[in-house]
Amino acid sequence: MFRAEKGSHVFLFLKRREGWLDITKGHINKGEDIAKAALRETLEESGIDASSGMDKHFRCRLHYEVKSGKRMVKKELIVYIAKINQSAKVRISREHIGYAWLSYKKAMGEIKKGWQLDLLPRAEEYITRLERMSKLNAEYSALPGRVKPWNLSTAFVPGEGPLNAKVMFVGQAPGAQEDALRRPFIGRSGQLLTLLIKSSGLNRDDVYITSVVQFFPPANRIPTDKEIGSCRALLYRQIDIIKPKIVVLLGAVAAKEVLGIKGIASLHGKAVEKDGITYFLSLHPAAAVRIKSNLPKIESDFNMLAGSLLL
Repeated sequence: MFRAEKGSHVFLFLKRREGWLDITKGHINKGEDIAKAALRETLEESGIDASSGMDKHFRCRLHYEVKSGKRMVKKELIVYIAKINQSAKVRISREHIGYAWLSYKKAMGEIKKGWQLDLLPRAEEYITRLERMSKLNAEYSALPGRVKPWNLSTAFVPGEGPLNAKVMFVGQAPGAQEDALRRPFIGRSGQLLTLLIKSSGLNRDDVYITSVVQFFPPANRIPTDKEIGSCRALLYRQIDIIKPKIVVLLGAVAAKEVLGIKGIASLHGKAVEKDGITYFLSLHPAAAVRIKSNLPKIESDFNMLAGSLLL
């Protein structure tokens, strides 16, 4: 767990009777999934309900050994992160004798366990990305009040997925359902995209999904060049935060904006290298929703993507 403090952030550590610092952790009870177990253990050991601040996209899997009698027992630990409100009160359990909020630098000087020294730099890097993305989303959502005239919806649809994703998908713009629920790709095109992502060997939870323009264009029209221009820098900042290995450009608008390609009829299913990133071109799922004969084409694109992921 972490909380904001003096323009940065600090991590919560619990003091064990044996003299070392620990994080909230424990076993999975019967009928629990990993995330529920993490939230229960956090509440039991710290008195904090972390459910509203938990980022389920960060999952750090660690392995270590503990001594049990005369033998060593292998343990697996899966760690999530959660941002805690500054007003949250810590109430430790009987397992611990105290707690401390420590900066990253101070914590790295005090923690002792190998798995902790592995975990904390990963968490620090991810939280830095979270803070950058939070700032970006605040700027992005404020565009309707700054750009005049504004002819898009005023409901900002943020990108979704792990901020350290290896694969990023960029579409055209949100549709009506996305506008209503403020989540990307959840309508019919999104349902097809989820299936296509799975067919390529990934899960939707493993990838980051966004759009060239993150406001719904009325009547689902194509965004104008001026509207795209207003959002351009924010798209590239997202790519810089995520730092994906592969960016999948869904449709002609994304291909034109990112690569300057004016048409993808003869280029979809192909990859282009630029600035150390592989850009993969695909038809937009909406093309297959509207015209069924396009479905085999986009399925072929994602089969080619699956091949790229294996390289």
